[in-house]
Amino acid sequence: MNIAEKVYCRVFQFGFKLAIPVLPYRNPEVLNSVERILEMLKEKKIERVMLVTDGVVRSLGITKHLEELLGRKGFTAVVYDRVQSNPTVRIVEEARQLYLQKDCQALIGFGGGSSMDTAKAVGALIARPKSNLEDLGGILRIWKKTPLTIAIPTTAGTGSETTVAAVVVDEESGHKYALMDFPLIPDAAVLDPETTLTLPPRVTAGTGMDTLAHAVEAYIGRSTTKQTRREALRCVRLVFGNLERAVKNGSDRKARRNMLRASYLGGAAFTVSYVGYAHAVSHSLSGKYNVPHGETTAILLPYVLEAYGTTIYPQLKALAIAAGVAHMDTEEALAAQSFIRAVWELNRRIGIGTKIPELKKEDIAKLARLAAAEGNPVYPVPVLYGAKELERFYYDVLEEGGTRA
Repeated sequence: MNIAEKVYCRVFQFGFKLAIPVLPYRNPEVLNSVERILEMLKEKKIERVMLVTDGVVRSLGITKHLEELLGRKGFTAVVYDRVQSNPTVRIVEEARQLYLQKDCQALIGFGGGSSMDTAKAVGALIARPKSNLEDLGGILRIWKKTPLTIAIPTTAGTGSETTVAAVVVDEESGHKYALMDFPLIPDAAVLDPETTLTLPPRVTAGTGMDTLAHAVEAYIGRSTTKQTRREALRCVRLVFGNLERAVKNGSDRKARRNMLRASYLGGAAFTVSYVGYAHAVSHSLSGKYNVPHGETTAILLPYVLEAYGTTIYPQLKALAIAAGVAHMDTEEALAAQSFIRAVWELNRRIGIGTKIPELKKEDIAKLARLAAAEGNPVYPVPVLYGAKELERFYYDVLEEGGTRA
């Protein structure tokens, strides 16, 4: 990245940081059980709601209690259950059509980040009926109030239940549209561990590490606030204290609840302070190969932290203390290195590797350009990289046999 590009990025980011105190950030109301949803719907005089989920979550019976509860209490629940990992423009449009056909009044995103993002994207199209998702992709392009939206995460990791963002894939190009605007923040988030108990260990691991990456990238970036730093540190403490337990014993309700809280905190931190290149690179990979975003982010995170070097050592020391792998009197470089090593080790213990088998060497240049387009100038990263410089991270995670050009 040349000097002019770097100056532009930093000026853009500084402008956003100055605006943070006056922007309408808010945290969703926290509901501790699905039963609390009924009170909110009644209060808002809503009778018809669309439940957005995926076939697996519904087939496991996770949504059954809420569906029956709504029916018994006189609400009409319209279910769209065709969401898939990395939701597409077609899926969002199908859900939007159903919402309109059934004259729904509110949205409930029930599932992982894909279901919540789909519900939020539907809300954006309802608010802006003359626009398409390409029009709305980017920052502050919605502006209008979306329907009441309630998020019920069944994974502890995406943070979609708290954020201004919804990510949708163009199935033809593989490009991901990131819609980012304040109306997309859900009105409420249901943090009920009962909805996460059937989550498989691999998904628990990947989404949990995605939570960690949210907090870490928000904390080391250049647009933090006192509140987001506090939220990020609390998130890191909860992840290191609970993720491995949740992976190895899915019925551990305390660990599950703590991971839901971690996800909420990580989401709250990064929706204000943003993420960084681990996410930008991961988004390009999951969009191209349909691989789980949480896993790819987990794999990339320590490589990115190592690349930033001493620039982020003070922040990494604070994160190391929160993670329980350093103390206040630990030398800064040692603490920073201990934190990166702790991320590697946590990945290993919960079954996440160091490479991405699906990645093809011939795709790297194009993927790096997509990552650069996502990250620059928006993400206030500690060190700026252009597309050519970002290629290093793809080679880092390329299976043996691939070498850097």
